[in-house]
Order: sequence, then structure tokens, then C-alpha cells
Amino acid sequence: MAEAHQAVAFQFTVTPDGIDLHLCHEALRQVYLSGLHSWKKRFIRFKNGIMTGVYPGSPAGFMIVVVSYMSYNKYKQLDPSMGLIAKLGQHIPISRYMSTDSQRIVGGVLVGTGLWVTIIMIMRNVLKCLLSWHGWMQTRHGSMTWSTRLWLLLVKIFSGRKPMLYSFQNSLPRLSVPSIKDTCRRYLESVRPLMDDEQYARMKGLTKDFEKNLGPRLQWYLKLKSWWASNYVSDWWEEYIYLRGRAPIMVNSNYYAMDFLYVFPTPIQAARAGNTIHAIMLYRRKLDRAQIKPIYLLANKVPLCSAQWERMFNTTRVPGLETDTIQHMNESKHIAVYHKGRFFKVWMFYDGRLLLPREIEQQMERILADMSEPSPGEERLAALTAGERTPWAKAREAYFSRGKNKQSLDAVEKAAFFVTLDDTEQLYDAGKPVKSLDSFSKSLLHGKCYDRWFDKSFNMIIFNNGTMGLNAEHSWADAPVIGHLWEHVLSMDPKLGYTEDGHCCGEPHPNLPGPLRLQWDIPTECQEVIESSLTVARALADDVDCHCFPFTDFGKGLIKKCRTSPDAFIQIALQLAHYRDKGKFCLTYEASMTRLFREGRTETVRSCTMESCTFVRSMIRDETREERLKLLKLAAEKHQNMYRLAMTGKGIDRHLFCLYVVSKYLGEDSAFLKEVLSEPWRLSTSQTPMQQLELFDLVRHPEYASSGGGFGPVADDGYGVSYIIVGENLINFHISSKFSSPETDSHRFAANIRRAMTDMLDLFQLNKQAK
Repeated sequence: MAEAHQAVAFQFTVTPDGIDLHLCHEALRQVYLSGLHSWKKRFIRFKNGIMTGVYPGSPAGFMIVVVSYMSYNKYKQLDPSMGLIAKLGQHIPISRYMSTDSQRIVGGVLVGTGLWVTIIMIMRNVLKCLLSWHGWMQTRHGSMTWSTRLWLLLVKIFSGRKPMLYSFQNSLPRLSVPSIKDTCRRYLESVRPLMDDEQYARMKGLTKDFEKNLGPRLQWYLKLKSWWASNYVSDWWEEYIYLRGRAPIMVNSNYYAMDFLYVFPTPIQAARAGNTIHAIMLYRRKLDRAQIKPIYLLANKVPLCSAQWERMFNTTRVPGLETDTIQHMNESKHIAVYHKGRFFKVWMFYDGRLLLPREIEQQMERILADMSEPSPGEERLAALTAGERTPWAKAREAYFSRGKNKQSLDAVEKAAFFVTLDDTEQLYDAGKPVKSLDSFSKSLLHGKCYDRWFDKSFNMIIFNNGTMGLNAEHSWADAPVIGHLWEHVLSMDPKLGYTEDGHCCGEPHPNLPGPLRLQWDIPTECQEVIESSLTVARALADDVDCHCFPFTDFGKGLIKKCRTSPDAFIQIALQLAHYRDKGKFCLTYEASMTRLFREGRTETVRSCTMESCTFVRSMIRDETREERLKLLKLAAEKHQNMYRLAMTGKGIDRHLFCLYVVSKYLGEDSAFLKEVLSEPWRLSTSQTPMQQLELFDLVRHPEYASSGGGFGPVADDGYGVSYIIVGENLINFHISSKFSSPETDSHRFAANIRRAMTDMLDLFQLNKQAK
């Protein structure tokens, strides 16, 4: 509709009397307003780019420095240009065009500007040195040494007054390369509980050989990269772990986020979509204007890298024969919507402004009321994004590189994000909590395999009964980044509100052009590829055993009273649960972040340690409670130390991964690296952190608890576990495994987690009673 409006904005006919012009003033007005909006956005980005580039400097700081410098020179009767203008006058006839006073002013401003820039660079480098110190992480939670207090004061002084989202990017330290010796030592320590003496002796030999021979050579190239690149890991991690993978990204890579558990704001699908889409667009506007506050640790003083926010919107993963690419657009004014096999393009702006929630609801109502049938091949088209990557890349080149198919595909891939108006109902049903939540999580993870565009940076899914969720692609960013958006969306929903009959607040727009139905011409050969991809995707989806449950027996509040880290407590409980489930230990992956460094992403915490295994065995054997409690505290402290090492760039796995990449570039084979990188992660875990606690009042409104999200199992015979600590009394778990594995059962594992959590807490309670 919008394209049609613009097409008839200017028409003419040739008559015997000349050329007769016809102008549609309303269409021209919309063109003008659209252009004005674009230029405003460009100006804001330009301004923010300058503000970020000179941070911690500011216009006010510039004026203070220049005026102070000029005033000092005037008082001392000195030449503010420091002879600069006189030297230039020897080569350029400046005196012809400027008076002596003007020359002094211009020279003073130039020298003052140089002084201002010098101060900025000094502050920036001092802040970088300060942020390179991580001694604050060694202090016990809740306590702070005087050295840490002094350090925090200096960080605050050199951090500037009003930072924007990207203000600290140039002040963050680079990720340093750990020594080969330390990495090899920590690796051997991590695998010791998983190997018998003979296996360990063999691995120790391989490790020592690598450490003495090939390792130092690979390390030299890696250090060279760390000096040249802003992060020696992130680009290779994105390319080789995500983009070069040829397996389906659905289930294997994408992850999901779930709606409120206990609140159902409205049963009207279009209304929930209206408020949700509007809230997301408000977040995008704040992101474009860099108005989102930087993310901090430790009393909101230690900044984290914000680079991953840059590709949140207007981004899609484009398939390739050997490797995918990430396509990001600077601007997108529309979203793509899928409903009952049809694709629609919906403009988000009209009259030069963002559509209001009721107007977006109006657009969704039009889509829901559209009774047209899908064109041949259209209904299951998105299955191409759910199947293997190479067939999708070939089909994209063969059938979507020209004509109407290319135009429609561009509308989807260049959209701000993708929305699915799902025709199923999902919710947490207190009458059947297990079945309802399992269905909810499976729907968010993979749906019908053809009703989500898995290549988009994220899919917003609105169900028929008004509940919602999100499915995100993983290559462009990690879960905490999309989690920040999700918290904003959930917090905005009650603020935007609904009318008594469940509609969005406000009135429909009388002249709003409707959504544009995308047109496709999909030949029979392409439909066969679609069906083939759908078969692969369905086999994968049907094999996933998802189980989501809220753990309400106790939460973070009671764990902290035991003077134990909640994350360490949960991770050790997972080790105990896994041993009871399978009767053995396994290599365990816990995701940690390295965003204390520029362009940092993640690092692995190997949660299965000698200390945690010793504690688990004590729970199986007939040990005293005092001995078990002692071993639990040792295991928790070990876990905390490993988490600190991972966060501060001293982890094992990213370093070994990059050494392996260098070895491949050099054409060198390493039995050690090959074996290390082929080890399966049979227990993959991740905590979803709540980052904006100020948005939720869980004391007065505990019903507004987030359910968190989850992901698929990493190993065919393993578990994927995601958990979110909500408030003081709730922990939500999302567990996944595969039905095809006789070793795994998500519901059985959940029961073991409940039992392990309760048994571990009993150690503390009984210990207190004894005292």
C-alpha cells in the first residue's frame, strides 16, 4: 500500500494541449515526512558518533578547557597560539585575511582544542589501565576492601559524567592471550575427574608435547593477532562456531525467551502484538539514539562492552555454500509478519512518526482478518531457514535472486525483525503445569518448523490466546543482549496497558494504509527443496524433549544466607543431579561472559571439577553432614575461582580454540588440539541474568516474574540446562535433551535437580541447628 501511495504521487498525461501533471498531495506529504524522519535519524547518529568518539570529553568540557586556556594566556600576556600562527605566516599570507587579534584567537582555539584532545586521551588511557585491574573480583560478595573503594573512586572520576551506550568502547582493555603453560595446566586439571589413570597419563603426555613443541609457535601468531585486532577471539568464534556450521540452526543454535508465567495481560492476539511491537520499536529508537544506559558490574561502576547491541535490529543471517554471512541494515522502517502461511510487510511509521500501539493492533487485525490463501510453496517457505544451510543457500541463489521472489525476500530479510501471529494457544496452566510449559517451550524453540524465520536476529511470536515469546538467532550476539530487550518489553506491557475489553489504549487511525501482502512465485523444484528441509527440521524438532519448571521450594535469598554463591550452588546441584541421573560425571559447559574486554563474548567455565566430584561422591556415600558441608564449600569456592578466571580472560577453551584455528591456517596437525576440540559437552548450562532489576517490583508484584528461556541440547546424548534466578524465592529451569537417546530424560533429570537442590540446602539448615 505504501509503495502504491508513492507510485501515484506524481503522474502525468500527454494531451494535444501539452503535458497535464497530476500531484497527490497526501502522498507527497508522506514522502516528505519519511525523508525528514530519515534525515533526523542520520543527524542523531552523526551527533552520537561524535559524542562517543570524544568521550569522556564533552562540549561543556571543550568550552571550559578553551576558555580557561585563553583566559590564562591573556592574564599572563602570552601568545595563545604558542608561535603556531607566526610559523604558518612564513609560508601562508595569513595577515592579509586576519587581524592580529583574530590570529591570536584562532591560534588559541586550535591549541586549546589540542589540549582538550590530549586530556581526553589521557583520561581514556588511564581508565583503560584502571579497568585492566580485576582484583575487585577476589573480594567476598557484600564486602569491599579500601583498595577496591579507592579504585572505584578513580574509575568514577575518569568515566565521565553522562556516558551513552557505546561511550566506553574505546576505554575497554583488550583481551590478553593467556600463557600456553597456564592453559595446559588448567586443561589437565579440568579433565582429571573424567579420566582414569591410564587415560590421564596419555593426555598428560600429549599436553606436555604440545606445550613444548607446536604450542609456542601457534602462540606467537595468536599474540600477533591480539596486538592487531580489537579482540583475538570474537571474529573467529563468530565465523567458525556459528557461520560455518552447515547443520540446522533451529534447535542447534537458536534459543528462546518465554512470557510471564502467572500474568495474562490480554486474551486478544492483535492487542498483545500491538503493545509488544510498539515497545520493541521504542527500544530500537532508544538504541538508535544511544539512550540505553551502559551495562555495569560492581555498584554500577565497571562498564561492559556494548558492541553486540549494534546488530540487534535490521539484521539477518544469509546462507552461503560454505559459510553464512550476517547482513545488517542501518535503517529499516517495516517489520515482516507471518500468519497462516502468508507473509506481510507492515510499515512502522506514518505521518512521520512511529505507529501507536492501537494503530499496530489495527494492522494486526487486518492481517488476522485476511482470508486469502497462501500461494503454492509459500506456507512452508520458512522451513528453508530451519533445515540444513547448504540446500537453503543453493535454493536462495537459484530461486530468490531475481524478480518478485527477490523483492519479497528482501522485505523479510531487511525488516527490523520478524513477527509470527501463531494460530496455536500456549500458556502456563496451573491445572496441568508440566504439559503446558513443555508445550510452550517446544513451540518457542521450533514451532511448526516453517512458521518462524530462523535467520532473523529475532522472531517475536504472539500466540492465539495473547501469550508471547521470542526466538533468537545466536551468531550476532549472546543471550544477555536479547535478554536486555526482553526485560524492557515485559516491563513496558503493564505500563502501556489495555482497555477493559482487552484492546490497546488509543484509537485506530482512519487513514492508515494496510499491510502489504508479499508475493511469491515458487516453482515446483523449489517446493521440493522446501519439503526436504522441512523433513530434516521436523525430525530434529520431534526428537527434542523440552521440560520447563519453576523451582519454588527456595531461591536466591535462602542460598545467600548460607554464604554461598547462588550460581555455584546451582552448578554443583546440577553435578549431583547428573551423577544420580547417569551414574557418571561428564564434561560440563557453563557460559560465562568476557565483556569486561572490548568486543568480548563468552568463555567456558568447566563446572565439573575435582572438588565438585568429591562432594558428589560424599552425597552418594555414607559421609557425615559436617564432612559433606565442608566439601560443598570447597567445591563452591573452586567454582567461583574458575568463574573469575573465565570472566577475566584466563579461561581455557577460547584460547585452545584459537590455537586450533591458527594450526589449521598453518597446515599443522595437533593430536592434542584435535582431541580437545572433539570432546562432547554432555551437560551444557547457562544462567540467564536479570540485568534491569529496577524495572520489576517482585516484592509487591511477584506475579510479574519472567520465565527466562532455554536452548536445545548440545550433545545427542546430553542435556541443555538454562536457569534464571528471579527475585529471592524463585528459580526457573529449562531442560532439553533428545528422545532418541536412551541415556537422557528431561523430566527425570528435573526430578534429580529438585532432589539435589533440597538435599544440599538441608546440609546448611541441619548445620545451623547443630550450632
